Amino acid sequence: MPGDHLCDPAGRRGVGASGGGHFMDRYEKDAFSNGFYFVAGIDEAGRGPLAGPVVAAAVIFSPGSPIPQGIADSKKLTPARRETLATEIFASATGIGVGLSWPEEIDRINILQATFRAMERAVLSISFLPPLNATSVKSPCDRRIDPPAPQLLLIDGPYTINLEIPQISIVKGDNLSVSIAAASIIAKTLRDRIMVGYASLYPEYRFEKNKGYGTRDHLRALHKCGPLPIHRKSFNFPAPR
Repeated sequence: MPGDHLCDPAGRRGVGASGGGHFMDRYEKDAFSNGFYFVAGIDEAGRGPLAGPVVAAAVIFSPGSPIPQGIADSKKLTPARRETLATEIFASATGIGVGLSWPEEIDRINILQATFRAMERAVLSISFLPPLNATSVKSPCDRRIDPPAPQLLLIDGPYTINLEIPQISIVKGDNLSVSIAAASIIAKTLRDRIMVGYASLYPEYRFEKNKGYGTRDHLRALHKCGPLPIHRKSFNFPAPR
């Protein structure tokens, strides 16, 4: 069976491993047993903030891919733990893609449609990564190869996206699918880095702390200094408390 794989030499359980595997890999195991090899989990970060992009990620773990310990919904992890896991996901995943939608697009088509666009871009940008220990790999950059199309998408939430690929919508998927949880970590880590970068340009808004969410300090700066080009003009900016 496609999902019948044992532990890797480091002792980490592989996706779809015999004897149970990771407790969050049931959807992946079901897909592998039905002949789907390239299964992408998809999630987003940043639908709620007043500023910055919405970021989506797609992550593929093939049958037997080692799963970094501790993968969970990114919201349940500390920033330091997300950063560590993001590095481990890049080292062990078969493929990863990211997609963004920026405030201008968010304002033009609304945040939900912009989120779908970001998810579609994440899937279309997937680069497949051979194992780091492959003899032909000299550096992480050498791991990128021309990808085949994902065969199945596992999407967080009650949604599907506009791609001609079979899809499964999973409400609270970042708690139920290891691929979706890994995508949530990649998306959240990338978005946080973007907002920390903006903090150096606009220090009064304290984006390094609030990441664009409507915190008291952010709202005070917004009402004192006005909106920036990275603010979502279609969102309501409540008065600071």
